[in-house]
Amino acid sequence: MVLSAGPARPKVVVIGAGFGGLAAVRGLAGASVDLTVIDQRNHHVFQPLLYQVATAALSPADVASPIRSILCRQANARVVLDRVVAIDRSRRTVALDGGRSLPYDWLVVATGAQHSYFGRDEWAGHAPGLKTIEDATAVRSRILLALERAETEEDKARRVALLTFVVIGGGPTGVELAGAIAELAHRSVSRDFRSITPHCSRIILLNLAPRLLESFPEELSAAALRDLENLGVEVRLSTPVEAIGNDWVIAGGRTIPAHTVIWAAGVAASPAASWLGVQADQAGRVMVDAHLHPDNDPYVFVIGDTAHCKGADGRPLPGIAPVAKRQGRHAAQAIRQLLNGGSEPAFRYRHFGNLATIGRSHAVIDFGWWKVRGFVAWLLWSTAHVFFLVDFRSRLQVGMKLAWNYLTYARHARLITGDVRANQAPGLAAPFQGESHVSATR
Repeated sequence: MVLSAGPARPKVVVIGAGFGGLAAVRGLAGASVDLTVIDQRNHHVFQPLLYQVATAALSPADVASPIRSILCRQANARVVLDRVVAIDRSRRTVALDGGRSLPYDWLVVATGAQHSYFGRDEWAGHAPGLKTIEDATAVRSRILLALERAETEEDKARRVALLTFVVIGGGPTGVELAGAIAELAHRSVSRDFRSITPHCSRIILLNLAPRLLESFPEELSAAALRDLENLGVEVRLSTPVEAIGNDWVIAGGRTIPAHTVIWAAGVAASPAASWLGVQADQAGRVMVDAHLHPDNDPYVFVIGDTAHCKGADGRPLPGIAPVAKRQGRHAAQAIRQLLNGGSEPAFRYRHFGNLATIGRSHAVIDFGWWKVRGFVAWLLWSTAHVFFLVDFRSRLQVGMKLAWNYLTYARHARLITGDVRANQAPGLAAPFQGESHVSATR
């Protein structure tokens, strides 16, 4: 491969400091390249534990680390806090929102995914998702404020709505979130309030599919359903969401009064496909070849949730951290081999299994050859998630907090942050006394 003219050291630009981006940067530690990491936030977030922040089990600092601190000992890497607005593949440059343009010899695009409301973007203001620290703290404030207001609310209909929590989506995030909210509302905080008992709160999980955790075997899906129901979660399968508004959800033809609605039903890739001018799938993921290149461009790697990459079975690889990390390491390995005059290897991935937790001491794990549920699965889930945290301090801290939460049911991160007035319920549109069958048109 012939490098572009310029400095003796090739320039590698990595867009995104998530799992894949950091794996690529670390894989090039000590290499004779100049690395630039671009991210619009100054921190890396461990997204699988964001739901723990949203339910007050962990603090934001437990699941996030400054990018500069992570890479402070890597001399060939620098960090740029900015937002990408365009990529010129012919000139091999990346245009930033601040007006700068960075040249590259190789580009790694690891920009992740964002919420997808399937064409109903107006729902975003009523049903936030969980992708960032800001999302998690906003959801936490909404949940805690609902409990605070319910403590003194005298209007029965409004109190019912305040104590009703709806989670939309039956994948791992939705299942984990519903179980955590059930524990928070039924066990962890009810003892701190005088008028809220463990039986006052209602948690509803809505899922369009006929079963939970569709990527898991049916027996584990059934086990997850039983565990959620034992926690007091109302699970409604094969139930489409038709409308979402202030303090209500219409699903399956029924109106559910609910102050807190959380979206966990779908994601879409970042705008990377439009930046690159290449083909994307229905979720916006960039179509890549066996080397993780889009449009056969040998100077660009697209990895993680941004890439539509087929596995050995011909199906797209799942958007999970192990896939992104392995692809990041592959991109780094490929660049190293090309630097040394070698040939570029094809990407290979072996999927080791799926994990999901359902509240305290309950989880399901599918290793393919071994299916685990219950307390043993929860221990394995906890160990795996603590291990994947970026630094030792976070691992030690989170491990101790999870153990303490398990022993005491404590939730010590119960802080209502941001503009409290913005999180307050504006009042129900009508004095609902319970669910009603209505038209989907509101």
